[in-house]
Amino acid sequence: MTGRRSARVSARVSNGTATVIHGADGVMAGQEVKAPKVTKKTAVKRAASGAEESELKVSELSQTPKRRKKEPITASELPPSTPTPSAIAALSHRSTNHRRKAGGGTRKAAPNITNAPLQTPDGTKVVKYPSDLFESALPSPHKVAAAGTTTENLLEKACAHLVSVDPKLQAVIDKHHCKMFSPDGLQEIVEPFAALSSGIMAQQVSGAAASSIKNKFNALFTLPPDTGDGSKRFPTPAQVVEKDIATLRTAGLSQRKAEYIHGLAEKFVSGELSARTLVEATDEEVMEKLIAVRGLGRWSVEMFACFGLKRTDIFSTGDLGVQRGMAAYVGKDVKKIKASKDKGKWKYMSEADMLKHSEKFRPYRSLFMWYMWRIEDVNLEAMKA
Repeated sequence: MTGRRSARVSARVSNGTATVIHGADGVMAGQEVKAPKVTKKTAVKRAASGAEESELKVSELSQTPKRRKKEPITASELPPSTPTPSAIAALSHRSTNHRRKAGGGTRKAAPNITNAPLQTPDGTKVVKYPSDLFESALPSPHKVAAAGTTTENLLEKACAHLVSVDPKLQAVIDKHHCKMFSPDGLQEIVEPFAALSSGIMAQQVSGAAASSIKNKFNALFTLPPDTGDGSKRFPTPAQVVEKDIATLRTAGLSQRKAEYIHGLAEKFVSGELSARTLVEATDEEVMEKLIAVRGLGRWSVEMFACFGLKRTDIFSTGDLGVQRGMAAYVGKDVKKIKASKDKGKWKYMSEADMLKHSEKFRPYRSLFMWYMWRIEDVNLEAMKA
């Protein structure tokens, strides 16, 4: 055996690298390959049998392999303090009929209600807030704000309210147009089951990964062709319920995410959740109903209520970006706080302070929150003037 091997391969080992002189199986002649690890025990056996044709240095026999140093974890590798931003886009998932004409033109709008038109999961109906319920449903503090408010002037009235409370906000409002509550934004039809399911898919993954998972998920079902307007078809709750968890996982979902989406579909199929329920419920009822669903935490529900349902008085204290923006807004040195060793959840501002400072912007705290995300793009010194 030894003679046959020697005839095939002749190698000289030096510093752990072997140069192959005659071709061996799977190795080209002259190619450098890593030599196998040589322990003391193996070397002694080879020396005794005369089978080793390589020159082995004593230092190689006695040297203990060095352990690799672990690379320090960088900030980008740390888990995000809140679900990834891609989840926000997913939670505002538009239906395939989101063009402005499909939203029904100008209609009444108000705080504390769903201002977005919602499409039923089967795509057969678009549900809007009933005009005859406006007066009876609105809390008394919101009735004044709602007077004369429509989808055409909601953003204008909301911005005017923010500036009336604090004129310094005019700078950030002038720099950033909030499309979400604009006339066009309020005509976009949202399909709740698709939006919430997409939000679950996007939790703790990049936007590209979430998009890939969603495409694979859709491919599991027989769907009508896309309409060509940039939006995508999505399976109905009834279709999802028919698939088992193992099948849903083939789209790249984790076990838990597959269970969450399947459970969400069951609630829509049973009627516990529906487009009409989400249109007519109060802010508190929306939060209560959706947080009760496995896989939907408070942050996800707050983002869906704000970006999906277009409710104007949602405020998330658990969002790190909002927290940072508010700290900058009240004059704190955000860079200094960021560089500090404090790793607490409320390192930039306490929850109590966030609620206190945002309270005066009711019933348009959703818009105030949106501007807090963008306030660091504005010259804060100009705001202090």
